[in-house]
Amino acid sequence: MGILIALIVMGVSFYVQWRLKSKFEEYSQVGLSNGMSGKEIAETMLRESGIYDVRVVSVEGRLTDHYNPQDKTVNLSPDVYYGRSVAAAAVASHECGHAVQHATAYSWLQFRSQMVPFLSVASQYMQWIIFIGVLLINTSIIPLAIGVALFAVTTLFSFITLPVEYDASNRALAWIQKNRIVNEREYVMSADALKWAARTYLVAAIGSLATLLYYVSLLMGRRD
Repeated sequence: MGILIALIVMGVSFYVQWRLKSKFEEYSQVGLSNGMSGKEIAETMLRESGIYDVRVVSVEGRLTDHYNPQDKTVNLSPDVYYGRSVAAAAVASHECGHAVQHATAYSWLQFRSQMVPFLSVASQYMQWIIFIGVLLINTSIIPLAIGVALFAVTTLFSFITLPVEYDASNRALAWIQKNRIVNEREYVMSADALKWAARTYLVAAIGSLATLLYYVSLLMGRRD
């Protein structure tokens, strides 16, 4: 049963990733009516949100866009940074949505950021601890119990990420619509692109929960 659930989650994950890439590929071909680049949109959103200590920079890769609260940078991939498309507008404004969250002390982002140092350390050892725990399950349940506890924290982190991502998208869409960065047709496309981006986080969270429940079943089965 556990393997079946894992295969279903994996299949859904591949589908969502494929849809996300195809959507961004499609909307990257749709030129923005106002002709602004992702960099210009990001800088405008930051400025109009009263944020002047965040830099907009270009990073290598594709779909590598992210906001870094440590050095206060909105990092945009070349397609977004230089792009003048609907996809570029959606991504650039979404990442600035995170910057606005940071500037306004959005509680879910703060909670998520506080978990990062612990998870950075735990993730290095978690899989090894779980692996050892499974091997030693007939001898001692302690290693597996520790591994399951660590995995539970990573699962919690993935669910805390959901409101952070959805809120950033909502802020982005509200801003680009209010400030007429996009027309009505482009707004619909932007919302569609961000919807599929958010679904990747949702599927990841569900997948993490399914895996956690599998490990818990192993642990509880051994205790029985």
